[in-house]
Amino acid sequence: MGDDPVLYEIRVEGSLGPTLLMAFPGFVPEQQGAETVLTGMVADAAALYGVLAQVEALGLDLLEVHKVRHRRRQDPEPP
Repeated sequence: MGDDPVLYEIRVEGSLGPTLLMAFPGFVPEQQGAETVLTGMVADAAALYGVLAQVEALGLDLLEVHKVRHRRRQDPEPP
């Protein structure tokens, strides 16, 4: 990971309620069947490891971490 934020999708097992979703500010949740996909910008490797540590601390079953794309500095901010 370089200096630019990277868009990630983090897939976990189950449906996350409002309380659990509060643990992932800046991530947009999407329910896909029996899984939840959290999509958000991650500043660097340390931030990604922090999010993954939060997944582990909450006892969630991590299914997949997927880098969607790099965000270049000239790209507009996501909505």
